[in-house]
Amino acid sequence: MIYLDNSATTKPFPEVVDSFVTVATNYFANPSSLHGLGMKSERLLAQAREQIAAMLRVKPNEIVFTSGGTEANNFAIKGVAWEYKQRGRHIITTKIEHPSVVEPCRQLEELGFEVTYLPVDREGRVSVEQVERALRDDTILVSVMHVNNEVGTVQPIEEIGALLARYPKTLFHVDRVQGISKVPLDLKQAGVDLCTISAHKFHGLRGAGVLYVREGVRLAPLIAGGGQERQLRSGTENVAAIVAMAKALRLAMERYDRDIDRLQALKDEWLEALAAIPDIEINTPRDGAAPHIINFSLKRGVKPEVFVHELEKSGIYVSTTSACSSKKKAPSKTLLAMGLGEDRAERGIRISLSFDNSREEIAPAVAAIKQAIKTLSEVTE
Repeated sequence: MIYLDNSATTKPFPEVVDSFVTVATNYFANPSSLHGLGMKSERLLAQAREQIAAMLRVKPNEIVFTSGGTEANNFAIKGVAWEYKQRGRHIITTKIEHPSVVEPCRQLEELGFEVTYLPVDREGRVSVEQVERALRDDTILVSVMHVNNEVGTVQPIEEIGALLARYPKTLFHVDRVQGISKVPLDLKQAGVDLCTISAHKFHGLRGAGVLYVREGVRLAPLIAGGGQERQLRSGTENVAAIVAMAKALRLAMERYDRDIDRLQALKDEWLEALAAIPDIEINTPRDGAAPHIINFSLKRGVKPEVFVHELEKSGIYVSTTSACSSKKKAPSKTLLAMGLGEDRAERGIRISLSFDNSREEIAPAVAAIKQAIKTLSEVTE
């Protein structure tokens, strides 16, 4: 098997699975319980919070555990909207955000909020100048993803943060789900107020995520109940998955320190091999992109979803758009926003790497890609 769909989800590290099983088996008590077993679970939860905060270079009380990136993005956007609606009802985001940012914004529009969706350039990047022009007195939130999940473009987060430092009434949310452990970002230096990460994107388990909430920022809770997570996110914490997430983040950061140059070199080799195929158009920018995402469009007549299944016959796994949108069979909104046209946007394929991929996989995978294009082209002719 050659797994090239790591932006959809990563394979959990074995040590992460072991941590989950150990905690789920031996420390299964509710961390809110007063008895000794509950207190042991609470200590594990506190330890994981401290570890994750240290790795993100933030304070433990700024970490809120969630069920993943989608909940964290919804919480950040709606939580700010409800808490600061008397200050203003205007939100700024971009046309290439993940559905878990776009759809909450759409819902808020139906409730009387106004959302500005900023365009991007040919490389999928928003400009700081566009953000500045869109700012208004009633702008309460700017939400810009760190790394685009479809083409890998890195957004100018530090520059936007510097701009927003002059607008203290406007909060800054960053969806860092695709950037964590692949592209560095200092949340404090970048002036980020809210930041989302999700465990299963860095070899943790699904069902665990984090919303960083800068000290002093208020959020209206989305989930009411027992008041867990500092009254911000009620519900019994998934201690086993959270402890496993802390371990996954530590291991992923260690892999970054050790292997990031190798991963970038691997991506470069992939790009060179794919660019040599006449029936492929590369969509990922050469510069200013994350080291693990490659997007390309197939020749006309080859349907992306059929191509994905054809490759699967050879044990090779890729995806079309983001995994959350892949079953809708709609043109890639990111490629459309980049101005590549509907035809090209309908034929997008994403390869996403992890630190576990190797250069030995490139030759057989590229051969399978060429064969799949040839086979499917013959079927349509």
